[in-house]
Amino acid sequence: MKRLVSKIDSSAPVNPDGNAAALIPSRPTISRLREAASVCKACTLWKNATQTVFGEGSPASRIMFVGEQPGDQEDRAGRPFVGPAGKVFDEALAEVGLDRAQVYVTNVVKHFKWVPAPRGKRRIHKKPRYSEIHACRPWLEAEISAVKPQAVVCLGATAAQALFGKQFSITRHRGQRIDSPLAPFAIATVHPSSILRAQDSESRHQQMRAFVNDLRQVALQTTKNQAA
Repeated sequence: MKRLVSKIDSSAPVNPDGNAAALIPSRPTISRLREAASVCKACTLWKNATQTVFGEGSPASRIMFVGEQPGDQEDRAGRPFVGPAGKVFDEALAEVGLDRAQVYVTNVVKHFKWVPAPRGKRRIHKKPRYSEIHACRPWLEAEISAVKPQAVVCLGATAAQALFGKQFSITRHRGQRIDSPLAPFAIATVHPSSILRAQDSESRHQQMRAFVNDLRQVALQTTKNQAA
């Protein structure tokens, strides 16, 4: 399998408000990090969000999945990946024999960034800026440090570029093992929300198969590492 060499991207411009580094507690555990993040104002996204949506899962998880940011339903529930994309994600996990309770799921940005729909009351997802990703980066780095996963899986281009560098391309590098300081095994795949945007049922089925195959690679690798 071809491997890519990467490191956490530090090229993002600094947010004028700084970042969350000063909020990271000493001897951080996931529970302490979650509590500290609940009052984070390192960037301005907190102003329009309902609440901080921190990562969740077992602190001893072998696999960490990293998405872009919480969506509308996640913002309201205070939990990551509980909306339509989360249902696709859970279905794929189940198909490869992974229990959602045994993995750790988080996002590079912990607040929902949105704009109002032209009509009605819907809140439309808006991609976070690099400055907002930079402001939130300490939380993600602290999560990785606390969990110490065997595998880090980036879901979508925003997460992959945040962790593997802005040059990273999901189209070119999807499913390829990446040499990274994040974890012994690191890869990137699509965000499950992209499957929901498929043009028809056949395309959706094909995209789901490809997504499941990517997750199966992760499941097999971590099982192999555990047995070694």
